[in-house]
Amino acid sequence: MAPNLCRRRQWIKLCFSLVSIVLCCYAAGVFSLLRSGYTTRAGSDEPIKSSSLRFSRKTGGTGRYVVREAGHVWPKPQHQVSTVDVFVLSRDTFNFTYAPGSHRCEILDLAFGRYTEIIFSIDEAATGSKCDADTTCLVVLEVSVKESCKGASPHLGAKENYELSVAREGVKLKTDSVWGALRGLETFSQLIYRGEHGLYTVNRTDIQDFPRFPHRGVLLDTSRHFVPVKYILQNLDAMAFNKFNVFHWHIVDDPSFPYESIAFPELSKKGAFHPDTHVYTQKDVRTILEYARLRGIRVVPEFDTPGHTLSWGHGQPGLLTTCYTKTGKQRGALNPVLEATYQFMGKLLQEIKDVFPDQLVHLGGDEVNFACWKNDAEITQFMEKRGFDYYVKLQTYYVQRIMKNVESLGKVSAVWEDVAAKGQEGSVPKSTVIQVWRPGKWAQKMAQVTRHGLRTILSACWYLDLISTGEDWPPYYRCDPHAFNGTTDQKDLVLGGEACLWGEYVDWTNLLSRLWPRASAIAERLWSSQDTTDMEDASVRLGEHRCRMIRRGIPAQPLRPSACPFVPV
Repeated sequence: MAPNLCRRRQWIKLCFSLVSIVLCCYAAGVFSLLRSGYTTRAGSDEPIKSSSLRFSRKTGGTGRYVVREAGHVWPKPQHQVSTVDVFVLSRDTFNFTYAPGSHRCEILDLAFGRYTEIIFSIDEAATGSKCDADTTCLVVLEVSVKESCKGASPHLGAKENYELSVAREGVKLKTDSVWGALRGLETFSQLIYRGEHGLYTVNRTDIQDFPRFPHRGVLLDTSRHFVPVKYILQNLDAMAFNKFNVFHWHIVDDPSFPYESIAFPELSKKGAFHPDTHVYTQKDVRTILEYARLRGIRVVPEFDTPGHTLSWGHGQPGLLTTCYTKTGKQRGALNPVLEATYQFMGKLLQEIKDVFPDQLVHLGGDEVNFACWKNDAEITQFMEKRGFDYYVKLQTYYVQRIMKNVESLGKVSAVWEDVAAKGQEGSVPKSTVIQVWRPGKWAQKMAQVTRHGLRTILSACWYLDLISTGEDWPPYYRCDPHAFNGTTDQKDLVLGGEACLWGEYVDWTNLLSRLWPRASAIAERLWSSQDTTDMEDASVRLGEHRCRMIRRGIPAQPLRPSACPFVPV
């Protein structure tokens, strides 16, 4: 009997151990779900009436992976205090207005209507979002703008700071400029979530906010694949939802020249993929510029030279260098020794100045293929006469002349880092903005450029056309433009950064889903404080923000297995 009793006791101990393990795993799973922002409720066949779940056991659904709505703001504000006190909004009674003494302008008038539609995007009858005697209803958001905003255009250094107060007495938005008012309206729209019974709910909140960097951009390449205007405008909306303020328009390149030039119409007629359907007319450009302006977004055009110009040669004979190799006749970069080249560029830059209002003009200057320059006898003679012993000096000669032209037009040049190669930093004006793009040693390049007193923006770690598996936003989130060895004065020269989406494998079909919400990670890095680094908190908020963009019509790709509440399918 003793051996059997012993075995029985061993089995009992084993069973208890297994039960303990199962209970521990279950508790850990629940804790993990709660921390990650997902919630679930079991044991009920009734639809779950919470702000985050809209499934029931009767329909076979599960709330386990449904993203929780909580009114988290993205990018995270610099200073925010929220309480458990909640208020309710109804479309029937809520409105936007100006505070006494505030400046008024069309930009805000249009924003009021736009954000009314954004906030009350769910059918009132379906959500039951009506005020009653048991709730405190907010009926007005009062905006106070100190500076005149009539006919204003965004610019580098524009004031985007704002103060937002949500209290029982109402919502107060105070700002120096209209651009801060737009950022504050976006923040307010994100604070609102669907609470109990689907009510439009917002917590008592006080926010003081401002951007960490003044230049927060997104680059789109419209040469390698033509992107219809509709999708460019949709992307500008997404940029506003993430508080980006610069659209870097890489409008032309080797594959095509889709910009319809006034001075040189043959460039698009012969250089575009199609002269009628794949061209940005002057009307299209004006539409994009105005759409961006109304959202506080600058448009910086890039006409990359002397390389990346093969499409230019179709409509402008003699502009490119011609050479002969083993494969036959080849076209190379712009010919930098002909005066006709500079006369052509002068007329084109004058047009760019007249069409695009922003002070910054991006001149490119990267990846110049010297092969045809090396095979051109006239260029060789020119270099010998000038004492140029290598081709980077010839490129510098070209860039310097173009920059002087830009400066004479009252504009400021931006270029890729190639122009400020080691030893050439002193060849560009101090006003020049250097865009650092090469991965690997970008921190050393940032230190080198700023050491010479040049302003810079970072893109090296934010090439979003490069894709990978799984959640690939964390590396973008961790990359910081100030993560290099340099003095405080050097880091003050860092204007910010840009998310770049090159078009080799991107067109209108996948542009928005490739960009968002991956670019959102960069938006927070460029807006929020340097110590905003909590990845778990960011993951929860980004999940909610991705669903928010989905509801607003942006097909942002999923971060992980999940379902968005209040999204019709």
